[in-house]
Amino acid sequence: MTSRPASSPHTGARPLALGLGAAALVLAACGLAAGSDGWSWAWRDEWDLVAAVRAPRTLGALLVGALLGLAGAIAQGLFRNPLADPFLLGSAAGAGLGVMVVLAAATGLVATLPASLAAGVLQAGIVGGAFAGALFGVGLALALAGGAGRPLVLLLAGVVVGVLLGALADLLALLAPATLRARQAFLLGTTAFLGWDGVAWLAAVGALVLPLAVRFARALDALVLGEASAASLGVPLARVRLLLVAAMALATGTAVAHAGLVAFVGLVAPHLVRRAVTVTHAALLALSALAGGVLLLAADVAARSVRVPQELPVGLLTAVFGGAYLLVLLRRRHGGGGAR
Repeated sequence: MTSRPASSPHTGARPLALGLGAAALVLAACGLAAGSDGWSWAWRDEWDLVAAVRAPRTLGALLVGALLGLAGAIAQGLFRNPLADPFLLGSAAGAGLGVMVVLAAATGLVATLPASLAAGVLQAGIVGGAFAGALFGVGLALALAGGAGRPLVLLLAGVVVGVLLGALADLLALLAPATLRARQAFLLGTTAFLGWDGVAWLAAVGALVLPLAVRFARALDALVLGEASAASLGVPLARVRLLLVAAMALATGTAVAHAGLVAFVGLVAPHLVRRAVTVTHAALLALSALAGGVLLLAADVAARSVRVPQELPVGLLTAVFGGAYLLVLLRRRHGGGGAR
């Protein structure tokens, strides 16, 4: 009697990837059709508008969601906590503070530059400031928690850091009133200002962070067994943690710099993947990025379509649906249904 072969740890990963890819294509087509006057499929007649506005916004929303989903998967694997999220660990608040510092400092500087140069300098400054702020926020949370060995303490430290850095960003906004409008758009989260330059930045960061994260996926698999077991397997914990924290900060900072505080995508995307399939971290990271892109693109299409010609902030929609998902998850766990 022959025994049945053991199931692969990646069983179901390919169908899920194909399903998410198909959903991304459908949503991308909807994004190209969704305009301020309702949906229009006459792309040939509106090609200038589609190419200049709708296409970069659609692709940018997909890339922002992918970076947030990837950052969430890195955080949850690195800190061995399914509630870990880039926003909860202080990286998003740090990125927000970095953006506000750049906006406040650039108010007078950019005005002295030629218009063709000012936009590029400001964009580069925002991305750089968001990255530095995100790395600072995560580093401060790790320092307050005494490392990543105690997940609950780390999450509490992240909340404290988030409140502190958020307060500093509010103070900067009060001291520089010219930044208040940009601050409001940043807090609500929006994909309305994504252009081809932003798409290029997002794609470049994604092309850097995803291979780096996958490169250390086996270390994340080892960390599931605990830090002592991972060290006994030869994992250089200090170097791996530093590189993954930097990758998470870069992904989060870049996403926040281009779309503001888009809540819950980084937390929910890895959860949805784990509930659908059982995979190692190499596949989980890639699938979480794809799931995050699909989630944010769906929210972006909805934000443009619910109240035409007005537009809802995409961050509000992700917060509502992400919060509802967590409530359902907690209710199932409380009721004994469990959650993967």
